[in-house]
Amino acid sequence: MKSVLIANRGEIACRVVRACRSLGLRSIAVYSDADRNALHVELADEAVHIGPAPARRSYLDAGAILAAARAGGADAIHPGYGFLSENAAFARQIAEAGLVFVGPAAAIIAEMGDKGRARARAEDAGVPVLPGSGRLPQETGDDLLVCAAAVGFPLLVKATGGGGGIGMRRVDAPADLAAAVERAREQAARSFGDDGVYLEHFVAAARHVEVQVFGTAPGRAVAFPERDCSVQRRFQKVIEESPAANLPDVVSQGLRDAAARLAERVGYLGAGTVEFIVDAATGRFYFLEMNTRIQVEHPVTEMVTGLDLVALQLRLAAGEDLSAAIPDAPRAQGHAIEARLYAEAPERGFLPTPGRLTRLDLPSSRHGVRIDAGVRAGDEITPFYDPMIAKVIAWGEDRETARRRLDDALAATCIDGVGCNLAFLRAVLAHPEFRNGTATTDFIVRNGSGLVTATQGASVPA
Repeated sequence: MKSVLIANRGEIACRVVRACRSLGLRSIAVYSDADRNALHVELADEAVHIGPAPARRSYLDAGAILAAARAGGADAIHPGYGFLSENAAFARQIAEAGLVFVGPAAAIIAEMGDKGRARARAEDAGVPVLPGSGRLPQETGDDLLVCAAAVGFPLLVKATGGGGGIGMRRVDAPADLAAAVERAREQAARSFGDDGVYLEHFVAAARHVEVQVFGTAPGRAVAFPERDCSVQRRFQKVIEESPAANLPDVVSQGLRDAAARLAERVGYLGAGTVEFIVDAATGRFYFLEMNTRIQVEHPVTEMVTGLDLVALQLRLAAGEDLSAAIPDAPRAQGHAIEARLYAEAPERGFLPTPGRLTRLDLPSSRHGVRIDAGVRAGDEITPFYDPMIAKVIAWGEDRETARRRLDDALAATCIDGVGCNLAFLRAVLAHPEFRNGTATTDFIVRNGSGLVTATQGASVPA
């Protein structure tokens, strides 16, 4: 394997370019009309145009991606996250074209991407699951209410074809169900090219904890220290950390054992993540889903283990034996926290704020701080894609050191030209509940008004 086409954009495309460079692999970027001058295009060894700005006509166009791979002479395709990364048909087309898909087999993506089948596999592996439905039929009618009653309110309507909170709606009453299903279908179709949805019971006071797994060979999957992603708004993660604060050792080990058991049971190869809900009161945990790709928050795992997950993905795809490269039970050295910096207005319901970044100063040279960015000063944050500016990640010998280091890094960040959530992130880090490590998934809902008032002057460093 000598050349890798990156079927994505933004910071994850830049991240994969760096991993390719570290391994001596040639990187090939793809870009839409809106991304002609994007950072990932500049960084890659080669770049191929794939279509107009709308994602459906570019980054979600499997035919255009494959044509670009042929034009660029690629041996493999790395999908990143989002877009086509969990599309089994795309992975199958890549294999049929004689190329390597940097990820699990299409059959595994299909099985674990079907949330009903994934839940069944989790149950088979002895992993507890929440009450839920299978994929809902297109025409539901009165059957929808019957299905919802069996699941129990409150519940979530969730997209079968992706993650990241996209296509997800909370429903507290039967009267709101049909409209929520329709909206979730529309959003899922736009984002993943699949309008499938299912229902799942919702636990209000819970922690969202996930386990990074890496299958190195059939029947061998390594589970990494867990990540806590409880600070989220509208099911979109905002702050992630590893390891989880105040999580009893027995729960931590139980999560890791369950994740590895599930990955081994399905014959999983490569990087994936098993997500759980942990009842904050009892410590009981329940399987949510398995993401068959690299996660946005993978840097916190890399910072506490010293392992390069994206490089490991590429090495496995190239046929390398990784049995000696990854310890059987990687341990966390210190603590890492990641903040997602977005062009959005918290004071206006987190609406995106597209525009030109006239200034972007990021503290990339600070000790213990890592910046993963997909834009630079002068770039346009367009309305066509996710408005992420950068991920700011800090490591420390302990959680409080990592928290302070991350806050200092955000304080030294300057952004002009677009609105951003910079001050909001600092308000979260300063909140007593976060500092104590007791935040649950409703943290922002409960504390939102106080957090949002801190957004004034977000582009001015402290």
